[in-house]
Formats: sequence, structure tokens, C-alpha cells
Amino acid sequence: MPPAHPSASPDQHDTLGAQQSVGYLMKRVVLSIAGQVDRRLGPHGLTSAQWGPLMHLRRAGGATVVELARWQNLDAGAMTRLLDRLERKGLCRRRRSESDRRVVNVELTPAGADAIERVPEILSAVQSAHLAGFSEDERIVLRSLLERMLANGDAMREGSV
Repeated sequence: MPPAHPSASPDQHDTLGAQQSVGYLMKRVVLSIAGQVDRRLGPHGLTSAQWGPLMHLRRAGGATVVELARWQNLDAGAMTRLLDRLERKGLCRRRRSESDRRVVNVELTPAGADAIERVPEILSAVQSAHLAGFSEDERIVLRSLLERMLANGDAMREGSV
């Protein structure tokens, strides 16, 4: 385990080294989780990139391509390519809006609903494995710290920081 640097300030990141920075460690955790999710979803014909839009469609009862792109933080072209793959698999379908031909609505197919049925269980198992050995108090603290970081990011986007 690398030595802790409790007195390190944000401007000391260069002296700590990139491999000890919070951003680097968070990125590694995200990649580890995504890799394990991919491995466990592979036999079900899904990837970690594909389950998100399907789950969003299930929760929302449908969405537009623009809404899905915004939700996934993708540009319209990347979302279109992702939806192309999902549509070829028969997991969703796109339809032009009758009232506004510029809008493309996306809906989950019955096969798509079946495909994501196991996703919450898989995500929970991967998360639990990554949190093995954490006490409940540590999980609460970790969640709280991540929520604070997200709030700081939101404040920066809004220009208040």
C-alpha cells in the first residue's frame, strides 16, 4: 500500500506522483469496474457501454436520441453508432416523431427489456467485489466524498467556483 500523504494539498500533486493522484486512482477504479462488467455481460451479448442507454430507456419509458446522448455524455454521432449496434441486435428501435421530424425517439424492444434484466444484479456484484473489506462506515464515507466531488464539479460547470 502506498504511503498516505494526509497533509498534501491539491497543489502538491506533482510531488506525490501521478499514480497517487485522486483522478488517476478514480480512473483506474472506473476502468476496473467497466472491465469486470464487460466480462460478466459478454455472455449476455452486452457491453458496459450498451447497458446504460437500455437501462435509461427502461426507467424513462423511452427517450430521444439527444436525451440519451446527453445522459451518456456522448456526442450525437457516437450515440447514433451505439444505437445502430443496439438496433442491429434487436434491443431498441428508433422512430421519427410524428409532430417534429427532426426528433428521433428511441424505445426498448421486448428483447432489450429481457437483455437488461440481469444487469442490476451484475452491477451490484461487481460493485460489491470492488468494495470487499470495506466497513459500512467506510462505504458511507466514500459515497459522501464522491457526492461532494460531484457537487464541486456541478458548481464549476455552473460557474460558481
